[in-house]
Amino acid sequence: MSNRRNFIKTSVIATVAVALNSFRSKEDEEPIITPGKINKPIVISTWNFGVKANGAAWEILNNNGRALDAVEAGVKIPEGDPTERSVGYGGRPDRDGHVTLDACIMDEFSNIGSVACLEYIKHPISVARAVMEKTPHVMLVGDGALQFALSQGFTKENLLVEESEKEWKEWLKTSQYKPIANIENHDTIGMIALDSFGNLSGACTTSGMAFKMHGRVGDSPIIGAGLYVDNEIGAATATGHGEEVIRIAGCHLVVELMRQGKSPQKACEEAVSRIVKLTKNRNKNLKDIQVGFIALNKKGGYGAYCIHGGFNYAVNDNSGNKLVDSDYFLK
Repeated sequence: MSNRRNFIKTSVIATVAVALNSFRSKEDEEPIITPGKINKPIVISTWNFGVKANGAAWEILNNNGRALDAVEAGVKIPEGDPTERSVGYGGRPDRDGHVTLDACIMDEFSNIGSVACLEYIKHPISVARAVMEKTPHVMLVGDGALQFALSQGFTKENLLVEESEKEWKEWLKTSQYKPIANIENHDTIGMIALDSFGNLSGACTTSGMAFKMHGRVGDSPIIGAGLYVDNEIGAATATGHGEEVIRIAGCHLVVELMRQGKSPQKACEEAVSRIVKLTKNRNKNLKDIQVGFIALNKKGGYGAYCIHGGFNYAVNDNSGNKLVDSDYFLK
């Protein structure tokens, strides 16, 4: 009788396991939580300037610092570098000659802060954090964002460096607006991190597309589009043509796909495939559209995917700091 009961019990458990597995793909998905060591701390960020940015973030993470502090410190590196032409100080201006900056930040408690069309402030990510921590709002734009920044002690500066101004004046001769994939006129520093306490945070900052219409805002300052963090699941950030990322609420989509059980890599691939499908449905050409996603889950697993080859991302964990070429759709 005892053996019969054990047989029935085992059979029931096996049947339930088969039924549950039928709702999951057989090869490309991994559970959100599995036994074993978590890869932490870890920080990943977009493009080759992410290597230096990761270095600043790692100094905090490696000393048991908070992921939120790490991502802010990390993205401030390209923000403050006048030679980086698509982020912060030194960023290319809009068609009217204004350098307008967008940024957002999100912590492990789903606290969020964002600024858009902010002028004259070198570190918009820190203004976004001040919005998060010191106001009842989540987003400030334009002159209102500037006035808030000044009230918080930020310094007003001219962000249009000589080289960017020179390029803008040259562009004015034709005023042709046609962004080209992987030419750094529409790139972003997006950074996501998992700290030693197992908490996630993210930051995203950009000067947007070069020679854009004045007032244009892309995905970078929009929570759910350019950045999303769910401390139970994972985090994602995006780069490239922001209009396409906004169209699918890209980073929220990536995190939700991880919630369903997809690995960070497969979640990024699915998000890109949706952009590709929608682009074709709208009879638009993929040739000049580039979008890339990076994602990180609670186990410290990560992945990335983009439309065109040429996108790379930086990874810094206990094994070191490295630059990785992303896999891509158009081959």
